Order: sequence, then structure tokens, then C-alpha cells
Amino acid sequence: MSASIPASPRSKLSLYLDLIRFNRPAGWLVLVWPTLVALWVAGQGFPGWHLLVVFVLGTVLMRSAGCTINDIADRDFDRHVKRTTRRPITSGQISVREAAMVGLVLALVAFGLVLSTRWEAVAWSVPAVLFTILYPFTKRFFAMPQAFLGIAFNFGIVIAFAAVTGEVNATAWTLWLANMFLVLAYDTEYAMVDRDDDLKIGMKTSAITLGRFDVTAIMLFFVLCWGLIAWVLAPYQLGWPFWLGMGVAAAQIVWHFSLIKNRTREGCFVAFSKSHWIGAAIFAGVALGYALK
Repeated sequence: MSASIPASPRSKLSLYLDLIRFNRPAGWLVLVWPTLVALWVAGQGFPGWHLLVVFVLGTVLMRSAGCTINDIADRDFDRHVKRTTRRPITSGQISVREAAMVGLVLALVAFGLVLSTRWEAVAWSVPAVLFTILYPFTKRFFAMPQAFLGIAFNFGIVIAFAAVTGEVNATAWTLWLANMFLVLAYDTEYAMVDRDDDLKIGMKTSAITLGRFDVTAIMLFFVLCWGLIAWVLAPYQLGWPFWLGMGVAAAQIVWHFSLIKNRTREGCFVAFSKSHWIGAAIFAGVALGYALK
């Protein structure tokens, strides 16, 4: 009888990459597309390589820092959820102190990038960090923590306008609200994956709060997002590329309904993991619209 070979211990680098969800880019893609839309609209086209690099890299870094904060806050809950039991902190492969240091370094690098832009953008980045830190704890008491997540996630739109123009105008806030509904939609899909586990451990999520109206609410959130973006950007006269992008986004929203209507874990997770393509379609329409304008 041959003896089984024990699994090799993972390297620290591998664990750190797992901690920041390096192999799951969907988490930062859902953030970067709305931010890029804001950059293009604020700059009336391509905003320049400096701002493009700052906001893409800054988005990736802050999402990664947010993952470390989330896992530190949820470490005692994650061991009771099927999908999260093997996360580096929960499984004891990385200490809380190590994870905190990783998150701090990532946040400081992101802040350093923002320092290379306008002071107005720097000022708006402060509440963005605070909301990122506070979000994981809202799941203990707030019935719709996904709304709080939307506030944290959408600061990229506000900071982008501040970096380009020095102010946050009505268009910026309308895009912010539109993407608040988008976050509510795709993160409720995500919450539906873990609903059974979250009910057992007493976690608050929009999927639990909405109950049997979850699918209806998600579709309403998507429609509100789509409608607000169409309404606020129509006056910018971006032509057929914009409306083509919006049409592709609408088709994806219909596809999401087919994925989540039966509330299966698999369908809801696929819907969440592919939700960034909605933002990609809208950004492609905006960018091409400005390029051909």
C-alpha cells in the first residue's frame, strides 16, 4: 500500500495573492468600468495616460485592500460558509496582523497615486477609505449592507470627476446613483449564493432581507441603473456607439434574469462573476462615442 503524499505548504506569495483575490479579476473589473466611464465623461474623451494609470491601478489596489479588510472582519463567520472556509485568514495560513499589513501597504500605495492628482481628488479619497473599512461590519446590523458597499465602491466615480475637473457635478452624482443600483443588483446575486449559510450564522444581506422578492428587486435595480445612465448621458450626444453599448448591456441584463430566476447557487454565482461585462459594454459605447464624435 503506497503512503499518501502530504500537500506541500503554500508560499507566502501564493497566500497573499489568494488573500487579495488576484485570480478573480471580476471583483475589480466591476469597479474599474464605471470609474473609466466617469473619467471619459469628465474629460470629454480620453483623459490622458497619467489619470488612466492612476485610476486603473488605484482601483485594483483598493479592491485588494478591501478584500483583506473584509476577510479580517469576517474571519469568524467565514469558517461557517461553504465558499469561504479555506480563505487564508480563516484557515490560519495568514495571521490577522500579516493581512492587516498587506492591506495597509496596498492602501498607502493607492493613496500615493491619488496624491499625484488634484487636491480635490485627494480629499474625496479619505471618506472612500473610511467607507471601505466600515463596510464589512455593517453585515452585523444593517439589513441592506450591499447599499453601504455601493457607497464605498462608487467613490471612484466621484474621485474621477474631482481629479479631472476639480468638482463633482450633477452628472457625476447621477452616475454614482446609477452604479449604486448596479452594485445592489450584482452583489445581491452574490449574496444569494451564500443565503443558506448566512441565515444560519445571523449575517445580514440584501438576499435575506428581500426574501422572495429578490429576483424582482435585482431586475429593478438593473433597470434603474440602465435608465439613469441613458438619461444622464443622452445629452452628451455620443451617437450610435453609446446606444449600441447600452443595447448590449440591456441584453446582458435579460441574460442575468435567466441565470438567477431559479435561485440556484451555480446560476447566481455565474451571474455575479459575469456582471462586469455590463459595465464593459457601457464603457465601450462611451469611449467609442467620444472617439468618433
